[in-house]
Amino acid sequence: MISEKMMQLGKKSSIIREIFEYGKKRKSEIGAENVFDFSLGNPSVPAPQKVTDVMNKLIAETPAEVLHGYTSAPGDLNVRTKIAEYINNKFGVKANAGLIYMTCGAAASLTITLNAIVEEGDEVIALAPFFPEYRVFAEQAGAKLVVVSCQTEDLQIDFDALEKAITPNTKAIIINSPNNPSGVIIPESDIIKLTDLFKKKQIEYNKEIFIISDEPYRELVFTGEKVPYIPGYYDNTFVCYSYSKALSLPGERIGYIFVSPDMKDAGDVYAAICGSGRALGYVCAPSLMQYTIAECLEDTADISIYEKNRKILYDALTEIGYTVIKPDGAFYMFVKSLEEDANKFYERAKKFELLLVPSDSFGVEGFVRISYCVDTELIERSIPAFKALYEDYKND
Repeated sequence: MISEKMMQLGKKSSIIREIFEYGKKRKSEIGAENVFDFSLGNPSVPAPQKVTDVMNKLIAETPAEVLHGYTSAPGDLNVRTKIAEYINNKFGVKANAGLIYMTCGAAASLTITLNAIVEEGDEVIALAPFFPEYRVFAEQAGAKLVVVSCQTEDLQIDFDALEKAITPNTKAIIINSPNNPSGVIIPESDIIKLTDLFKKKQIEYNKEIFIISDEPYRELVFTGEKVPYIPGYYDNTFVCYSYSKALSLPGERIGYIFVSPDMKDAGDVYAAICGSGRALGYVCAPSLMQYTIAECLEDTADISIYEKNRKILYDALTEIGYTVIKPDGAFYMFVKSLEEDANKFYERAKKFELLLVPSDSFGVEGFVRISYCVDTELIERSIPAFKALYEDYKND
């Protein structure tokens, strides 16, 4: 009568959402100020004022039938042209509107891209830790997700393990830098090594292997470190971009797919993107948001607050004695759990009203994710709880 696969997927809720819902319940019971909820990666800083100003102007001055009407299926041509010009100016890549497809955020971008390229028997590589929905997106497209664990000490790429994982069935690898859940940035030296490896494997297997660069956190960088733009290093690249984090617009669902102009048969590949969007019902991304972001391409939310939160939390946790992978971007921190089982550590942390996400769902064991996109005061109030949790383990 119904799809068993989809029913089971619907019944299997995200651990992150479960923790978030538990947090809401606890806040109603003991007061929000007494619960330290670090579960959800929801931007805590407002969108730039320019976003509001542009939206108000569009609403006031644009005819309703234009503002709220359909755009072209891949997105408004003028919007796509402006994005292409922005990419060209910032990264020196020869983008054009005919290779950009507007979407409802990075999740839609990834889903469309995977469905456009995956054929029966294909494998897609994910570097762990990774965003849990990668598995859902890849498997729904018909691919097998192959997980390659990064180096435990710094969560950078384990190239020996990666090379062993590449087979004649490999269709693509998804990379995410800055990374969710760790905040780690892949340095340029490793990007060069990564792209050289895949160039070699393309020749060895006489086939195209794609790099899908998932980039919702590109603008959230604190150290001044360069986040390499993958199309400048590797021809067969898709960029899946979202404005959810850069402009603090997660609920507005707006982003795009960029097909590298140097990709083999780029026009046909873009046609496959359009066909995938059509088949999945992802056409005509929200028009008001398309027109809005077209005027805000140079803007970002105030990430200095995230940088402040990162410093307070990292300094406090390391002083207490926790082992922390220092993040260079995004608004996440990966902390080594105080016992091997991260789920047991998560349960014990709950006794101190600390809501942390165990790392198993991200493809690795022994860590928890802290989302520090919260009020700075919450972080400051949470420090005694983190200290009490640490002392509780010491007393075992």
